[in-house]
Amino acid sequence: METWVLLAVGAAFLQNLRFALQKRLAGALGSAGGAGARFVFAAPLAAAALLGLCLARDAAPPAPNLAFLGFCVGGGLAQMAATRLIVGLFAQRNFAAAMAYTKTETLQTALFGALLLGDALPLPAWGAIGLGIVGVVLISSPPEGIRAGALLDRGALIGIASGGLFGLSAVAYRGATLSLPEGDAAMRAITALAAVTLLQAILTLGQLELGRRGDVARLIRAWRPGIVVGVTGVSASLGWFCAFALRDAASVRMVGQVEVAFTLAASILMFGERPGRRELAGVLLVSAAIVALVLATT
Repeated sequence: METWVLLAVGAAFLQNLRFALQKRLAGALGSAGGAGARFVFAAPLAAAALLGLCLARDAAPPAPNLAFLGFCVGGGLAQMAATRLIVGLFAQRNFAAAMAYTKTETLQTALFGALLLGDALPLPAWGAIGLGIVGVVLISSPPEGIRAGALLDRGALIGIASGGLFGLSAVAYRGATLSLPEGDAAMRAITALAAVTLLQAILTLGQLELGRRGDVARLIRAWRPGIVVGVTGVSASLGWFCAFALRDAASVRMVGQVEVAFTLAASILMFGERPGRRELAGVLLVSAAIVALVLATT
C-alpha cells in the first residue's frame, strides 16, 4: 500500500480520537476553550517536532517565501472559519442533515485543487469521489432522510460552506508544502504545520482573551488533558500534511473518509449502539470508493 494512503488512514484515526477527547474537554472549558485547545497546545508540539527533525538531520528548515506564507495564512483562516461554522450547526434543528452536507468537502477539495494547483484527476477518480459522498451522506443523514424542502435551507448552506472551507484549507496546506523550495516531504510538511499551528494558536488566544473573561486561564489550567488533545491533534495534522506533500488533496481527503467507519466502530464497541442497514450500506460504499480511488490514481 502506498505511503500517502497509510498516512491518510492514520490521520483519520487520530482525528477521530482527537474529536472524542475535545468533546470531553469542551464539557469543562466550553466550546471555545475545547476547540482552542486543539491549536494552543498543538503549536509548541509542532515547533518541537520541527526543531527535533532539524537537529536530527543537522539541517535548517526550508526558507519560507511569499507563496508559502500566503497558503499558510489562507489555509489556517479557512480551517478556523470552517470549525466555527460547524459549531454554529449545533443551533440548527436539522443538525444531522446539515452535517451531511459538510461531507461535500471531498468534491469541493477536488474542484479547488484543480483551480488553484492544477491537480488533475482521472474520470474514474471523480466517480469514486461521488460514490464516497453518497456513502458518507447515508451514514451522516438523519433516519428520516433529508427533506426535499431542506435541500437548500440555512443549515444546508452552512454545511456546504463549511465543507468548502475545509476543502480550501486542505488545498492551501498542500500548496504550502509544494511551495517550499527544498526539503523532502517530511521536512516540508512539518515546516508548514509549525507555521500554521503558530498562527492559529495566536489567533485563538486573542479570541479567548477578547471573549469570556478567564477563558485563557481556564485553558492553561487544563494543560494535562490539553496536551493529550494537542498530541493527537498535531499527530493527525502531521499525517495530513505529509500526505498532502505526496498526493493531491482530494485523494487524501477521500481516503480520510474512512474516519466514518472508525466513528461507527467506536459507537458499537464503546457505547453498545447498533448501526442500521443504512449506516452499514454507507460504510460499504465508502470502503468501495476508497479502494476504487486508490486503484484509479495509482
